Amino acid sequence: AYEIKECDWSSDVCSSDLALWPQVRSALDGLRRALAPEEFDPATDEASFRIAMADAVATLIAPRLVQAIESERARVSIRVVPLTTRDPRRLLHDGDADLAIGYFPEAAAAIVADGNQARERLLRLHETRYVCVMRRGHPLAEQPLTLDAYCEAHHLLVSFSGRPHGLPDEALAALGRQRRIVLTVNQFFTAGQVVTRSDLLTVLPLSFLSAAGTEDLIVSRPLPFELAPMAIHMLWPVREDAAAAHRWLREHVRRAAGAAEG
Repeated sequence: AYEIKECDWSSDVCSSDLALWPQVRSALDGLRRALAPEEFDPATDEASFRIAMADAVATLIAPRLVQAIESERARVSIRVVPLTTRDPRRLLHDGDADLAIGYFPEAAAAIVADGNQARERLLRLHETRYVCVMRRGHPLAEQPLTLDAYCEAHHLLVSFSGRPHGLPDEALAALGRQRRIVLTVNQFFTAGQVVTRSDLLTVLPLSFLSAAGTEDLIVSRPLPFELAPMAIHMLWPVREDAAAAHRWLREHVRRAAGAAEG
């Protein structure tokens, strides 16, 4: 005979059970993938994916993914979900995203260090460099951008998490300098719109300038200090590594990133 007990959700036992649910769901997903067919026909098999990426990355990747879906008549749908962190491993582990694309330096280093024990896989898609961006006609646009002129100007920061400082501020601090940040936003498109209508400077990845939607209204200049190149990675949970549908998605993301870089 089986005894059915009513759970007191305020108890420590039930609270711990709830805390374990992401791990249980991950294990169940892995089992489902293991039992799934090894082949995926995008023309007949339905699939839906959630990709965590910023607007700038989506601007480069999404149009080419749509082209692939349309050209193959694939029964695939993609939903872009918000990316508000430089470490998306929790999103992937909890099943809130199937794939993450972006600049994840700490997460990428941790995955490489963990080796075969890592719960995520990664692939480097492309690399770009940072530049200083300002509106056409800006007083600094027609002359070499010096460190003094950069620090004396007012700035706009793009921060997904809302932090009040970024990589340029860390580089400036190492030089004993600082800048005045007037506005912090979490989208590259917003940054482009504000910069074209003000004298604020911003720092953007060169390959992302098209995401601002204002290429004809802005100019870019080399930064007067060193910033490491920005490596864009694709991350996914190891439980999806062998899934045929997920492999199809990753291959098309890889092709889209290559086309964007070229």
